[in-house]
Parts: sequence; structure tokens; C-alpha cells
Amino acid sequence: MQSKQKFILTGVTFGAAGMMASPALAQTMDVTITIPRLTVAEYHKPYVALWIEQAGKPARTINVWYDTGKKNNAGIKWLRDMRQWWRTVGRTTPTPPNGVTGATRAPGAAKISFTSGKGGMPVLTAGAYTLVVEAAREGGGREVVKVPFTVSAAGTAKGSGKGSFELGAVSLTVRR
Repeated sequence: MQSKQKFILTGVTFGAAGMMASPALAQTMDVTITIPRLTVAEYHKPYVALWIEQAGKPARTINVWYDTGKKNNAGIKWLRDMRQWWRTVGRTTPTPPNGVTGATRAPGAAKISFTSGKGGMPVLTAGAYTLVVEAAREGGGREVVKVPFTVSAAGTAKGSGKGSFELGAVSLTVRR
């Protein structure tokens, strides 16, 4: 004879279980990138790539913005215009980069949050890193902004940088 047990999760039980499994201790990196409004004859939103570099380790792409709305995903052929990203990690990345892509953004401040272990975001252990942001625009220029930051033993960090034409202010905060 088999006995059937029925488990009922009450709000209290579920809440306790949820707190134990919650990502409260997960590391989050908040990045703000300002895309300046340019006064040009023909404006196109820039393609943007974000990746993290650490000395002695392979670079990790965490986000790529490109024209995802083109027929047959034709926007991927222009990813190589982000030359530094392409040479560093782009050419060895499956195209389109899985789990890290998004549409291009309009001028203004774009705020993005990354959680360690999701998408391309690695867990950042204590040490020195560089967030690299590259923008390339059709009929425009390209620009790279490097934001050095040091993650503390507590898993936190801050950093900022500034572009001069294709990119404006870039800032980041790493927190637990």
C-alpha cells in the first residue's frame, strides 16, 4: 500500500523558502550609458557593445545593442563595425550573441541592470576590471569608453567614464 502525502505551502512557508533561495546575495551591476543627441543631417541610433575585461582572463560580452528589427536578422552584418569589440570577442561570439542582445537605444540615458550568472554577466570576484563600452553609428563615428573599477572583498564597486561624441557619461555600480 502506497501512501500519498500532500504538501501545502502556506504564505509563511513559501516566504521562508523564497528568502533562502532569493537572489538577495546575487551580485548586480547597474550601468547607465548616455547616448547624446547629435545634430546631424541623417541620424541613426548607434550599435553599442559592452564587455568586461580582466587581466589574464578572456573578455566577456555582457550586452550588444543592434538593429534587431531588420528582415532575416540582417542587422548582425554591421556588428563588425564595432571594431574593438569585434576584434576582442565579437568574431568568436555566436551571431547573434545569445542572451545578451537588445535593440538599439534612442538618445538619452539608458539604465541597464545585470545579475551575475545570467546572460553574459559573470560573477565578479575581488579584483580590478574594466567595463568597455563601444558605439558605432551608420553615417557617424565610433567611440570607445573604458571604465576601470575594482571590486572589493564585499563584492561592491563604482566607476565612471565619459565619451566625447558618440557616447556621453558611462557609470556603473556593482552591489550585492
